[in-house]
Amino acid sequence: MRLDDIDLSDYALYRGGFPHDVFTLLRREAPVWRHPDTDVLRAGDAGPFWVLTRHDDLRRVNRDTETFTAYDGAQIRDTAENRKGKMLISMDGPPHTRLRRLVSRGFTPRMLDTLEDHLRWRTGTILDDVRARDGQVDLVTDLAGLLPLHVIADIIGIPEPERAPVFDGTNTILRAFDPNGGVGLDERLATERRLFEYASAFNAAKRDAPADDIWSELVRAEVVDDDGAPTRLTDHELDLFFFLLAAAGSETTRNAISLGFLALVEHPDQLARLRADPGLLDTAVEEILRWSSPVSYFRRTATRDVEVHDQTIRAGDVVTFWHPSANRDETEFADPFVFDVGRTPNDHVAFGGGGPHFCLGAALARRELRVMFEALIARFDSWEVTGPPEWATPGVLVTVCCSVDRLPVRVH
Repeated sequence: MRLDDIDLSDYALYRGGFPHDVFTLLRREAPVWRHPDTDVLRAGDAGPFWVLTRHDDLRRVNRDTETFTAYDGAQIRDTAENRKGKMLISMDGPPHTRLRRLVSRGFTPRMLDTLEDHLRWRTGTILDDVRARDGQVDLVTDLAGLLPLHVIADIIGIPEPERAPVFDGTNTILRAFDPNGGVGLDERLATERRLFEYASAFNAAKRDAPADDIWSELVRAEVVDDDGAPTRLTDHELDLFFFLLAAAGSETTRNAISLGFLALVEHPDQLARLRADPGLLDTAVEEILRWSSPVSYFRRTATRDVEVHDQTIRAGDVVTFWHPSANRDETEFADPFVFDVGRTPNDHVAFGGGGPHFCLGAALARRELRVMFEALIARFDSWEVTGPPEWATPGVLVTVCCSVDRLPVRVH
């Protein structure tokens, strides 16, 4: 393969999972590479963009919000005008600090500690159903996908009878960007409208009748901004955060659980290590996060001309940094293509490279992974993948270019 042959906008590139061979070439020969224009990019209202593939460069760009702004959104195409500067992933500076202070009220260590027992109960009910079906299930639909969706609904306080439409809507939107997903543009837009309408009604209900849940706290949360004035989340900010949690929050953890299970089955020696020494569970979770890297990339826009590895990035250029590539960077990790549940150190960037945009849900995702794999190991002696994984491939126009869509498994 040559650099001239690389086309990250080709959907077929992701049909077998993340194309690590392509990014190994880029790290070696062109760590800062300008992706040319293609028909797919033009059709998706996008254009040429820079591709950064190394660990240190990802950390630099993610932390330098003055040079690389998130305002235009996380995808290579600009986000809608009414979302620019309104969501955590499309904000910088004081507005980002204000919103993060408000929404972080729901993700403090104390709040997460109160969820621990509930998280174990929720995981137990999912695995009870797996056992009742003789252990033959689709890992994504029946196990990995259910936990993050229900946990987010539990945190937000969505009543059980109202969850099915929210879950179905979330899955419809995620499938809409895959050409093989069977969801057209009209259906996606209609589904988004229904979710936003539900979010607006949900916000009003929590204001009128607060309950013991995080969303009731968020609709009333108040912080002092830089001018010394008290401020609350607006209805539009709440709607967008609901949408972000329901879609992005569930998809990434689902993918990490699915790829973590697959990695342990494909590396039975590592699964045996984990069974023999449960004390490795924390490092195993970090290795699963490094190995799976559920978010493919994030986008920034250069605010000024800047040089990176002798390449001049111009003000206004779209810049992308790729988490799966940074997490296989040979200059950062010893034997990066070896799955090692005891790997230390493990300075992966699955949640971003630190700085103000470090993932707000990182602690929650870690707990979900830990509880799920701890329960799987305790309950089931044998894990088996009974068919090849099927991949959802929404491609480069969205931040998760590929994810496991179906994975038939049997556990005993």
